[in-house]
Amino acid sequence: MARKPQRTFQAVSPTLIAYGNQVRFYRERTGLSQDRLGERFPVSGSYIGQIETGKTRCTIEFAQQLDEIVGAEGCLMRLWKDLVQDAAYPTWFDWPPIEREAAMVQAFELSVVHGLLQTPKYAMALLDDEAAVSARMARQSILTRENPSPPALSVLLDESVLTRDVGGPEIMREQLEQLILLQRRRLTVQVVPAEIHDGLSGSFILATMADRSEVAYVETALRGMTMAGAADIAKLSEALVSLRASAYSVRESIELIRKVVEEKWT
Repeated sequence: MARKPQRTFQAVSPTLIAYGNQVRFYRERTGLSQDRLGERFPVSGSYIGQIETGKTRCTIEFAQQLDEIVGAEGCLMRLWKDLVQDAAYPTWFDWPPIEREAAMVQAFELSVVHGLLQTPKYAMALLDDEAAVSARMARQSILTRENPSPPALSVLLDESVLTRDVGGPEIMREQLEQLILLQRRRLTVQVVPAEIHDGLSGSFILATMADRSEVAYVETALRGMTMAGAADIAKLSEALVSLRASAYSVRESIELIRKVVEEKWT
């Protein structure tokens, strides 16, 4: 399979800029140039410059070594967790913090498996970016956390998702088998028949917070939009009710997924 072009995000994250400013502060305090600091790793001085200007995100291992070299006494490590860890998302993608706080998440996916349910290989086939995949996998930790309890998750998938080739038969088989294994009382996946329905305009997510307020995330061809307007939420809620009414039951969905695995991806 031909390798996809590297996915890049056009906007520079303000959190990466903030982190870069701190890196520059500690570097200059030690009297090191970017080139001299880079030699300690070794990396190029231009790479240090990219970190300082927020144009790239470093790994946690790099941040730890950087912290030790410039004598930041743990500050750069703490800031990495606060400012860099989720910075693989576009600056407009403010959904992960909402997702973490939600008591319930309901999603409809028109074209691909929902991000919280993707396997690493499936995500890599879509994103072709290790940092973005790591960030996506990190989001999934909300489903296995102990405190607070994981949100209830209900995902509706258009039937076409099961047959759309993302990465080849092996990756698709692993992904669909995971959808079956993940099913439990507070995490359900249902398949919506590939016909005319209320989700054809695009994928969306509806999060219900602990105070019962609701926030939505809607995908568009250009980018995603987070919204909380009453009229918008009402329309999406109605669409979810309609889609769930036309969806196969959980048991039927599992049987269909197994059938697709056997007939198309084995």
